[in-house]
Amino acid sequence: MGDEHTQKRLAVSLFSGAGGMDIGFARAGFESLVACEIDADACESFNKNLHLVGHRGNAITPTSVRDIDLSRVPEDIDIVYGGPPCQGFSVAGKMDPDDERSDLIHAFFDTVDELKPRSFVCENVKALAISDRWAAVRKKIFDRTNPRYSVALVVLTATDFGVPQNRERMFLIGVRRDLYDAGGDALMTDVQQRLDSQRAAPPTVAEIVRSLGAAGSASNPVTCTAKVAFAKSPILRKSPYAGMLFNGAGRPIRSEGFSSTLPASMGGNKTPIVDEAEILQGKPSLIEAYHAKLLKGCKAKPGEAPKRLRRLTIKECARIQTFPDEYNFHGKKSSVYRQIGNAVPCKLAEAVARSVDGILSEAEASRDSQDAA
Repeated sequence: MGDEHTQKRLAVSLFSGAGGMDIGFARAGFESLVACEIDADACESFNKNLHLVGHRGNAITPTSVRDIDLSRVPEDIDIVYGGPPCQGFSVAGKMDPDDERSDLIHAFFDTVDELKPRSFVCENVKALAISDRWAAVRKKIFDRTNPRYSVALVVLTATDFGVPQNRERMFLIGVRRDLYDAGGDALMTDVQQRLDSQRAAPPTVAEIVRSLGAAGSASNPVTCTAKVAFAKSPILRKSPYAGMLFNGAGRPIRSEGFSSTLPASMGGNKTPIVDEAEILQGKPSLIEAYHAKLLKGCKAKPGEAPKRLRRLTIKECARIQTFPDEYNFHGKKSSVYRQIGNAVPCKLAEAVARSVDGILSEAEASRDSQDAA
């Protein structure tokens, strides 16, 4: 079932959030029979965009993944996909094995065990894939999935797939052994080859800002009001875009480059910073000039930075996560920033979904030809 197929592949979407991963899977020809999200604002965002997220059901209401009704899901559905909360695993958090959110990844695989879909895709932070701290978690997941599935673990960088964000994420991909019994190594090679064929260059942050216009304009209206001030005790690094030159955890972004990972904690001074005058008026970078002065031993400036330094708007963040421009978010500004930061970039999810679709299609065709023989 490639692009030409008209019959949708049937899915269950877990930890759906505002629907970033769902948009990618919908573009690849998947349609969810059940979608599940516990955050009320994210549910409303999802419901406002049912035509984009590929959900066949009615509007969703806040529900724990442990309480969803799977009774209307038919046997032999194509996929269960989702990104369980990652705060417990993230290096940006406490990496606490006892964080109750860390346990939700096992709830994902409880659903896989119950439904026995043809495939699954579980997204999470890179640390879960590579950190020794989570070796026992990985082993538990592989031990429970390997008997029924060939399983591959891949770590992907979003910028390789048209997403203007240096976001690294792991994807655990399984295909049921009655369709694909070659094992995890073969599946890994197959997945990587299919992903390689979908690589695409993303736009720069400057291109996104220029296409939307100045912050606060009609085309780029919802701004972050958190002020940008010079750090009293700057932390210098070799790059002007590392260290800490300004207040808060929101670092400046190189205009002709890509964004750092957009965090769910955006909305205040953790929101990344851009130099609007550099982007829209072609002025020399204030960030780079200030960094150069500090390296020469000049004292840190006091007070607020010039207004040309400002934080990313909601539309810019949505573009950086590759949400479609017509996507309609629900909730207060802080909630919308959180929903965007929590999302799986749509184009990254689409690349993974198309790879899985291709593997399933090839496996099904092989099985059908063997049955015919």
